[in-house]
Amino acid sequence: MGENASFWESLIYAHPTCTTWKQEAEGSIYHLASILFVVGFMGGSGFFGLLYVFSLLGLGFLCSSVWAWLDVCAADIFSWNFILFAICFVQFIYVTYQVRSVSFDKEFQELYSALFQPLGISLTVYRKIVLCCDAEVVTLEKEHCYAVQGKTPIDKLSLLVSGRIRVTVDGEFLHYIFPLQFLDSPEWDSLRPTEEGIFQVTLTAETDCRYVAWRRKKLYLLFAKHRFISRLFSILIGSDIAEKLYALNDRVQVGKGFRYDIRLPNFYHVSLPETPTVQPSQHLQRNSPKRKLTGVTNCDSFRKQ
Repeated sequence: MGENASFWESLIYAHPTCTTWKQEAEGSIYHLASILFVVGFMGGSGFFGLLYVFSLLGLGFLCSSVWAWLDVCAADIFSWNFILFAICFVQFIYVTYQVRSVSFDKEFQELYSALFQPLGISLTVYRKIVLCCDAEVVTLEKEHCYAVQGKTPIDKLSLLVSGRIRVTVDGEFLHYIFPLQFLDSPEWDSLRPTEEGIFQVTLTAETDCRYVAWRRKKLYLLFAKHRFISRLFSILIGSDIAEKLYALNDRVQVGKGFRYDIRLPNFYHVSLPETPTVQPSQHLQRNSPKRKLTGVTNCDSFRKQ
């Protein structure tokens, strides 16, 4: 204890105390460097936040180097500030290169701006999501089927970018799928990663459509590596299923114009007027099967088989 005490005492009291203080202030370069440091440390996060921080801190260290060279004439102060300026400069160049390397096609950029950016998803995270689907947007021609009831396997998750999809079961219309909605969120949510299934609804393109598709196994591997992306898709899929449920709720009516609420337990025992009883679980199940649509044929060909 005595040795530790003597160490701290020597550290504090070994140097002479300042008896007189300089009356004149330091030069303007020194104060400019201090202002740049204060403003620089107020930067945010993300790529552009890093660019902001490193640019202002680099300028601050550069000003400190000039001040140490011209006013203080101290080689050690100049050396350390110049080294820190060089480090900030290298970091600024590196972050700038990363920002320029994160570039997407027009459709993926619009998808990011409309869906992922409002949720605060960074470009680096979004790039992992885009690479998982091979940065590919698939085209579905008008009146072609994305999935056929009882035939198409559930092996991917797809998000509609443009166009409109009609959802039917046994030839009866259920609801539409619009851009920025998943094509097969109920099917995805109904199956475990190790389970397999087939569509219980038919999804037909009413117009020429474009969509992004993630292979089921590949997407689960991404979820295993990045838990944040897993939670993100869980939120998006849950919200999408809720929208589809409310779309179905508008079609569930009984006699005398009354409408059932999907939140009521007896909803599951209601049949549509003048139509066969169809279980809502069948109404809602749909997930995507194929990756490329080169092998997709018109829905009529499936019905003839």
